[in-house]
Amino acid sequence: MISTVGAATVALTREGDAGATPTAVSAAGDLSATAGAAPADTPPSADSGIGSRAGATRSTSDAQPVTAVGRPAGEVAKDAPASVAYLSDRYRVSQDEAARRVALQELSAPLAATLAARYPTEYAGMWLDQAGGGVLTIAATDPAPVAKAVAGVPDAAHVKIVPVRHSLRELTEAAARVAGALGVTAGTDVVVDEQANEVLVLTGGAVAADDARLAGALEAAGVPARTRQIPPSIEKSCDPRYCAQAPMRGGIRLDVPRDNGTVGGCTSGFNLRARSGRYYVLTAGHCVVSTTHTHLDRTWHQYLGPKVPVGVESTSPVLAENGLPYDYAVIPYQDRAIDRWAYPRRGGGDQASLVNYFCVTDNPACATKGSRDVKITGYTPYSAVQPGWVVCATGSAYTPKAGEVYVDSGAGAGYVPGTRCGTVTSKTLGRIDVRICARAGDSGGPLFTESDGKALGILDDGDDNEGACTDPNEQNNYTPVSTILDRVNSRTGLGIQLATRGPLLNPIGSSNR
Repeated sequence: MISTVGAATVALTREGDAGATPTAVSAAGDLSATAGAAPADTPPSADSGIGSRAGATRSTSDAQPVTAVGRPAGEVAKDAPASVAYLSDRYRVSQDEAARRVALQELSAPLAATLAARYPTEYAGMWLDQAGGGVLTIAATDPAPVAKAVAGVPDAAHVKIVPVRHSLRELTEAAARVAGALGVTAGTDVVVDEQANEVLVLTGGAVAADDARLAGALEAAGVPARTRQIPPSIEKSCDPRYCAQAPMRGGIRLDVPRDNGTVGGCTSGFNLRARSGRYYVLTAGHCVVSTTHTHLDRTWHQYLGPKVPVGVESTSPVLAENGLPYDYAVIPYQDRAIDRWAYPRRGGGDQASLVNYFCVTDNPACATKGSRDVKITGYTPYSAVQPGWVVCATGSAYTPKAGEVYVDSGAGAGYVPGTRCGTVTSKTLGRIDVRICARAGDSGGPLFTESDGKALGILDDGDDNEGACTDPNEQNNYTPVSTILDRVNSRTGLGIQLATRGPLLNPIGSSNR
């Protein structure tokens, strides 16, 4: 049964008030000032109670009233079953204990606001120590008055005060000074680490790790201050049909208007980059070069709305072919489209080039790791690809349901766009033959190895199937990335490479180069 720890409104009064002592007024009428004893499976440690490690250095007579309202843990648990389940599983505690921790968490936010307002020179932050027994740890420059102020809060046995040197107000003011010296934003680029009682300058985003101003700014902070490199970040995957967000990645929908007024659907393959720094999108050549594409083709994402511009067929030089074994289109961005699809200038992280791994119901991996983005680390030459390899491909083919406004790529009703995996069966006609399901509209989509993020090829053609994936022996064919790069560079001398970063914003010239 879930315990009912924490149902109380606690009023703590100034000790100098006539006859006043800390008391707990129970909302349910059955809790005392010491309500909230720890469950039997997680007894409080010797230093986990109120005032432990306090090292009080002054009188507590100036403790001000604090009011804290907490709900019964059982009530909180009903509203947060996933949180209780997570804590129970992650820290191997009972459901009762997990519920107690969630109730204490709910109480902590208003308590922090109150302490910061009433004890600006003493209060230095708080955090929940889940690994240490679900203890709410409060930092204070002078622990005694803070300890007395919170002595009657619900679950007081799991509240601990620790002494530190600098108040939260001091740290916040120091962060503002450092941010000002670096010309960046406090709270975003320069933050307070309450557990370490110091200021952190986050490098790798707005602040470069080698910024010459760093040393001086840190030295002038007046409090402990250091730098922390922002870890690499990976953007989350999105539905390939509705993915109008940076960065451009392999596996999302590209719509291409034809001469006859119809629109065809294809899929982005990989990001490419020229020696000049210009970025391109790779897709299949037959998407823009055919008897129904004699005009200057432009590609869009969600052509029927919101019609987001992507690329334009290159004519000077021509960067597209449609024939064996060369079925590729290296697409420059339309004017100003790169601003929409590139990483933000202050995005941080390693800004990896990505392929969208979007789960579908017939991909067993969805039951474990789920949808995500895969970082592209390079490519495997055609000569090195071997039969029997397990590979994955992402496509955006789709036939809309009745009444749905979306371009029909010809996939057939019942096909779900996304990522599927299969095996390489052979290499014929200069292509990689793969036992994997794909449909009209997946053309140009990426083939890659999941474990190491190596690009292999883009979809050219294959078995003529429609609708749901029901044939386990279906085979489709992919034009190798290595073949495309060799061909394009031998014809143009542009130094086109597979991008492992970006797209990034760079100075560029004509949209058709």
